[in-house]
Amino acid sequence: MTTALQIILGLIAIICLLGGLNLLNKGAMAFLPDGHAPAQVLDNLLRFTSGIYFGMGFLLAWVIATIGQHHTLLYFLGFIVAMAGLGRAWSIAKVGCPSAYIRSMMWLEILLGAAIIALQYLRS
Repeated sequence: MTTALQIILGLIAIICLLGGLNLLNKGAMAFLPDGHAPAQVLDNLLRFTSGIYFGMGFLLAWVIATIGQHHTLLYFLGFIVAMAGLGRAWSIAKVGCPSAYIRSMMWLEILLGAAIIALQYLRS
């Protein structure tokens, strides 16, 4: 159970580190049409949340390395991953789904969050 949990956490850590760094670098203007006026508040919010996303990768890497010391924290991490997927679900409900890829990522995040919680329960 521990190895499976570490593999899942490792995959999520890589996604957080690479995705967070990518979004920190791009900012909001990369997603707006050419010629759009600078969206300073949107850019600030995107880079702020991207910093949290990037930092989550380091937290996950630390948890992987010290997994024997953690119990309740793993439930919270599973909840956070599932909430990321539910955040996508909320977005889809409010403004529609931009692609099948986004929908598949939503389900993957929800399932990975549930898997972390289930594996931690079985590990306890």
